Amino acid sequence: MQTTTQDFTRYGFTEDHQAVYDMVWRFSMEELHPLLGRMDREDWFPEERLRSLHEVGLLGVTIPEAYGGQGLDLVSQCVAAEAMAYWNHCFAISWLGSENVCAHNIVRNASETIKNKYLPRLCDGSAIGALGCTEPGAGSDIFGSMKSVAARNGDQYLINGRKMYITNGSIADIVLIYALTDPERGAKGVSAFVVEKDFPGFSVAQKLDKMGWRGSPTAELVFDDLEVPAANLVGDENGGVAVVMSGLNIERVLMCFFSLGVAQRALDLSVDYARQRKQFGRPIGDFQLVQALLADMYTDIETMRAFSYQMAKEIAGLETGGGGRGEVHKRSAAVTLHNGRALNRVLDHGVQVHGGMGFMQESEINQLYRGGKVLEIAPGSTQIRQLIIGGELLK
Repeated sequence: MQTTTQDFTRYGFTEDHQAVYDMVWRFSMEELHPLLGRMDREDWFPEERLRSLHEVGLLGVTIPEAYGGQGLDLVSQCVAAEAMAYWNHCFAISWLGSENVCAHNIVRNASETIKNKYLPRLCDGSAIGALGCTEPGAGSDIFGSMKSVAARNGDQYLINGRKMYITNGSIADIVLIYALTDPERGAKGVSAFVVEKDFPGFSVAQKLDKMGWRGSPTAELVFDDLEVPAANLVGDENGGVAVVMSGLNIERVLMCFFSLGVAQRALDLSVDYARQRKQFGRPIGDFQLVQALLADMYTDIETMRAFSYQMAKEIAGLETGGGGRGEVHKRSAAVTLHNGRALNRVLDHGVQVHGGMGFMQESEINQLYRGGKVLEIAPGSTQIRQLIIGGELLK
């Protein structure tokens, strides 16, 4: 079993990045890994543990100090995600749902009024964030099939619609949501809003039961004449696509670091099992076919690592409004395409090494395996990633 952390300096990252990884790795091993079993068995989420992360500097990692955050760079958030996902992937995905796809998009796109009002709450744990974009009938065609509508009514908007598969949906205090402000314009008529759970018209319809990432709450949200102050508009009216695309490439690369943590954990568990499990009077690691599985796992992980680490450097300085087009869009889609496929190969091999025990729901390798498939579905399915890459290549 891995007893030391990754050496990030060998890949060109700084000693500061290494220090962040080491701290999060130790904290997650001691505080978060013991929670994983119960989270998976009971679909239970330790909400207060998430809210208390400000005590160890793990809330507001990339939020400027002026708003109560840590003021660190995006690479620091990436390496923290890898370390946390290694020990508790279910907790890590809820942390990322608040820290990145909600908070980071507010940092990049919102007005000073919104930043001053909401970012300090996300930094001190008094608020958990979520992103509300996907709808029951809108998956890959997320904007073209969007039905949620926001109508201006004086100094507020009234929003009606539903959002589905929302990470943190049932526990979030703040949700960054998207709705049509000009339905006739389709995707060009989408706007973004910061919504509080206590706003009139907001409700959680149901918490969803998933095969993986259990514990991390996923929910359906319903808006029935949801009253949102006009000041809570993020970016320009009808400019919601720009808000999404501003953070999409960053989200994809960040999820690759999450995948790396899961993949490395699967390999370490499998190597450990291959050393201990005996068949025919010998550890199964002595058999060449088991060694071949481990070798393929290692090779997949190292290719994931090389591409992901390089992309972290490329998107670290992505300007506000950047992304969603061109070389960085193509490459972020490519790294996510590769990592999703590679992760599932790694997890499949890990279960195979564990044999019958790998098929048991309580085993950690099984927990990892059940959560791996979603990395080929979100953010953006494998097929959408292929379309992005192919389209950019043919331009």
